[in-house]
Amino acid sequence: MDALELYDDHARERLVPEPPKRVDAPVRTPFERDRARVVHAASSRRLAAKTQVVGPQSDDFVRNRLTHSLEVAQVARDLSRALGSHPDIAETAALAHDLGHPPFGHNGERVLADLAVECGGFEGNAQTLRLLTRLESKTFDQQGRSVGLNLTRATLDACSKYPWGAEESRDGKFGVYADDRPVFSWMRADVPAAEPPRRCLEAQVMDLADDVAYSVHDVEDGVVADRVDLTRLDSEAVWATLREWYPSDLAEVTDDELEDVLADLRAVGSWPHAPYDGSRASLAALKNLTSDLIGRFCGAVQHATHAAGPGPFVRYEADLVVPRRTGLEMLVLKGVAAHYVMQAEDRLAVMARQRGLLGELVALLAHRGPDALDRAFADDWHGATDDAGRLRVVVDQVASLTDASAVSRWEALRAPRVASRA
Repeated sequence: MDALELYDDHARERLVPEPPKRVDAPVRTPFERDRARVVHAASSRRLAAKTQVVGPQSDDFVRNRLTHSLEVAQVARDLSRALGSHPDIAETAALAHDLGHPPFGHNGERVLADLAVECGGFEGNAQTLRLLTRLESKTFDQQGRSVGLNLTRATLDACSKYPWGAEESRDGKFGVYADDRPVFSWMRADVPAAEPPRRCLEAQVMDLADDVAYSVHDVEDGVVADRVDLTRLDSEAVWATLREWYPSDLAEVTDDELEDVLADLRAVGSWPHAPYDGSRASLAALKNLTSDLIGRFCGAVQHATHAAGPGPFVRYEADLVVPRRTGLEMLVLKGVAAHYVMQAEDRLAVMARQRGLLGELVALLAHRGPDALDRAFADDWHGATDDAGRLRVVVDQVASLTDASAVSRWEALRAPRVASRA
């Protein structure tokens, strides 16, 4: 059976019905159209200038949010095809999964979360839903309200990594703000009740592809940046960092087990036996390692998922199965990147400056109001009915900025205002 036939009219429905394309237009499936809309979205282009781990201006090799998203999309598409679900859905979800991230990556996300408490908080995944269903300009309903890209239900649901609100969250992660509940409820119509709420299979594929990509690629970037030497890892220090960053994931994991997992990774044939030296041969060896690790992780998940049941592996008919050992292998790599890259002293100093800048920027925009906002957000400001609504508009504006435009906007707003001539 063709993968498209596994998705019924309910899965293909859009919030606002759209007329058929003209007869001379290329014939595309609804999910191909969804993918094109995300690719061409303004927020997708902005990802090229947003931090993944280190700033995109710091090195020509390191990944930014866009290159990371493209790599996640490739992993998600391949795994989805292997499972028999529609690859365009998983790929589109992967391309969209970081659209809601603000300037300066997770560092900026934490700042906005603290500053947005009075308007319901901030979370990159909830911001992604807001972009896809409101802030991106593509389709309007009969009342003249933007419905964003007007994606199909199946694709939009696949983009929802955390399908619950802040009040239901146990770890600070959530996927919808209070004023986006109507479209969220439409998206989740007829989803089987469960506690915690279930994610569709395609969202699980997207989430795993994200984990696979950044666990492997953050280490690769660290090696090339001369911050990580895979032949000389201080495992005790890495485990300490890992337990600080991911305590809930390691509640029942001993250091001895982590050492055993690291030994298995070191036994991968392409694991380096000499330090990276910048040569083409060394870079090729590193790329072979990343390829082998991605294949190792995805292959283990594909095998375990097929072994768990007959499928079909679409929507709510099945769940992705991630073997415990595979999860720990990815976690060990995350610990290496966290210890040697994310919490390096020079990196911590940069992050502190970024937090101060974003905090000032939110305050300046809130004080200046609509004359300091882009036109679309100024319109939203005028439509807000209270201070919480206006704060949400300011947060939307800041979250839309790239690293560089956040700095330039901050500098412009801090500059003395020149009085106009009489």
